[in-house]
Amino acid sequence: MPDVLLLLWLVGGGTAPPRYDIGRVARPEEIQASDISVLPTGAGLPPGHGTAREGKSLYATLCATCHGANGEGRDSYAALVGGRGSLKDEEPRLTVGSYWPFATTIWDYIHRAMPYVAPGTLTPDQVYALTAFLLHADGIIGEDTVMNERTLPLVKMPNRDGFVADPRPDTGPKKNPPR
Repeated sequence: MPDVLLLLWLVGGGTAPPRYDIGRVARPEEIQASDISVLPTGAGLPPGHGTAREGKSLYATLCATCHGANGEGRDSYAALVGGRGSLKDEEPRLTVGSYWPFATTIWDYIHRAMPYVAPGTLTPDQVYALTAFLLHADGIIGEDTVMNERTLPLVKMPNRDGFVADPRPDTGPKKNPPR
């Protein structure tokens, strides 16, 4: 069947499919804004800082509508706190404190994807403060513990050792192709 389609395409003149002129080419600054990698070691974290106390009002304004006043989740939006010790239950609760192995991953996710209605609009200080708020809400850090590019990677998440490396030879880290 694919040979027939190729033949029909060639007989028809081999013209390219129509263009719909939707969208535009991304500007260099737009690409740079999303061209980041934050590793568990903290490599890639920008300068900034925040505490849970600072993050509390940000959370109430930007996050509580979807995730609940205390991170308990609402409707189809995930719970962010609680669930510690539930991973072996019949219905585990995958939250910041029960599942995520690295605090830097929380920072990265908030930075890239939140708030839901305007992803990528938070400043590094706001992201550090929101990350600190969630870590505090889950009893992992104190309310006035400063999270920044040096301290965040040092946070020992409750499930850090809950993952096992995949021993298959084809699952190791891949080198990125040159650009």
